[in-house]
Amino acid sequence: MIISRLILKNWRNFQSVDVPLQERIILVGPNASGKSNLLDVFRFLRDIAKDGGGLQKAVADRGRLPKIRCLSARRSSNVEVEIHLAESSEEPVKWKYAIGITQEKGGKRRPILVYEKVWSGNELIIDRPDEHDKEDAQRLTQTHLEQINSNLLFREIAAFLTTIQYMHLVPQLLRYPDAFPGQDMPGDPFGKRFLEDLARTSDKTRSTRLNKIESALHDVVPQLKELSFIKDETGAPHLEAVYTHWRPKAGKQREDQFSDGTLRLIALLWSLQEGKSLLLLEEPELSLNAGIVSKLAPMISRLQRQTKRQVMLSTHSPDLLSDKGIGGEDVLLLIPGPEGTEVQVATSQKEINDLLEGGLSIADALLPITNPQRALSSWGI
Repeated sequence: MIISRLILKNWRNFQSVDVPLQERIILVGPNASGKSNLLDVFRFLRDIAKDGGGLQKAVADRGRLPKIRCLSARRSSNVEVEIHLAESSEEPVKWKYAIGITQEKGGKRRPILVYEKVWSGNELIIDRPDEHDKEDAQRLTQTHLEQINSNLLFREIAAFLTTIQYMHLVPQLLRYPDAFPGQDMPGDPFGKRFLEDLARTSDKTRSTRLNKIESALHDVVPQLKELSFIKDETGAPHLEAVYTHWRPKAGKQREDQFSDGTLRLIALLWSLQEGKSLLLLEEPELSLNAGIVSKLAPMISRLQRQTKRQVMLSTHSPDLLSDKGIGGEDVLLLIPGPEGTEVQVATSQKEINDLLEGGLSIADALLPITNPQRALSSWGI
């Protein structure tokens, strides 16, 4: 299942958004245009739906509602999020989920629901506030999405949202997790416990995934062979691989000797195989040389075809965007303006569409629009 459409009102940088989503979505825009904030709306829904989460915590973790609400909000200051779910971008809508949130007046000024709606296909099955909410306004501090007793009719939506994954591995955290004490972040978005995740996976599944990763890495890190998972004499988990070189007997290395780029690639390719919900990737080109980055898009697509997993990533990389396999319908262009950032499918702009039909890559057609000079000129600078 994928998220096939996103509708927003007053979410962070965005006063209004209404865009279709494909199996692969690439966010392109200048710095501070809101790429990270757009990714965060999906994490927000996940945080509402997951165990130990809920609306109050999801908002509090983001610094209360005024920090989420768009500064350009006008007639209505409600924060609104709506998603459509389908089996694929070619299939009809299976589910719709929508919430509107405001801040209660006086008291604790908690976030409260203006509405919560759920559709099965085109049939509205949940429409809040209902008569129970009107009798007890406290109920509007929680969504039905987060409540097992209340989401029975649409639990498939909650199950999907709880498995949304954000991966932005920080190699130093993986190599030296004990050097960074403190409470671990839910979902381990920066890969501090990545090796422990591998250890929890069954031997057969782990071996299959690592074999696929080694195969995918063959063209970009050809000297890496025999990628495997081991435990040392203390029981601590490790990745190990043979690095071939000029000596006849190649030496084995562990993850603390892998390059930053290799570790990030392994984590990315593992994540693509780890689930079937939406995977969020922020600038996956970091720490990678241009030759490897140019092959990222086809590597991701190859694994996507096997797992059917939807992927949304942000990037500034011309090398990644130069891949001719990326279509304009896959790309969301973020355009900052005085009333917030607009989000458009790249092919919705005639100028861009003409360039793509003329044979230019996404990099050639879009990046000149998002370079700092063009972006700053839109603000009169």
